[in-house]
Amino acid sequence: MSTRLSLDRILQSQGFGSRKYCRQLIDDGEVSIDGAVVTDYRASLDTAGLVLTVFGEEWVYRANVYIALNKPANFECSRKPSHHPGVLTLLPEQMSWRDVQPVGRLDHDTTGLLLMSDDGAFIHAQSSPRRHVPKLYEATTHDPVTPELIAHLLAGVQLHDEPAPLAAVTCRMLDAHRLEIVLEQGKYHQVKRMLAAAGNHCSALCRTAIGSLTLQALDLAEGEWCYLEPAQLALLVPAPAVA
Repeated sequence: MSTRLSLDRILQSQGFGSRKYCRQLIDDGEVSIDGAVVTDYRASLDTAGLVLTVFGEEWVYRANVYIALNKPANFECSRKPSHHPGVLTLLPEQMSWRDVQPVGRLDHDTTGLLLMSDDGAFIHAQSSPRRHVPKLYEATTHDPVTPELIAHLLAGVQLHDEPAPLAAVTCRMLDAHRLEIVLEQGKYHQVKRMLAAAGNHCSALCRTAIGSLTLQALDLAEGEWCYLEPAQLALLVPAPAVA
């Protein structure tokens, strides 16, 4: 959906800073459109398909941003990290100005697919356990993976603060010390706690898919990110139940 906004409001909405600072950028000739410098901050522009060049770099106007990040280890999913750098440091500074936030959290030592956005409704919907969005993890275990361990995780394990046992949707052995597990509940530290409750220990964890959106298809190296387009966002919607 397109709308018309003044150029200073457009720059502010895209995370370039306060309106005062954005007006200064425009006055200084740092903003151009279609190769022409625009120096009138009051210029009214249609946002549909708008491409800005700021400081010589192209920026496509986006009313909201939806981001996939291949999170490395030792980054915190917090806007106010305490012991490690925050994941926002892996994104352009404009994303912090836009109030981009992680969708849910991965532990600082957990790697893999992390969604981020400045769309509050999207963040809430994706974080809600009621949506039953499956999340796929690869876990490395301290002790060998056994058929008994797989059966235990599929049958359900009792965690201390949960009223009922939690079970994996699917679980399979990858090799002697690695398993693939799919969960829908999204509980705190769930994979690690389930493995501990089943008598093993998680020594490394990577989230490789959310819904049908896979890290492999995104082809992101650790620390890399990309915008998610509508077709990719559609992969996050749970498949309808089969009657």
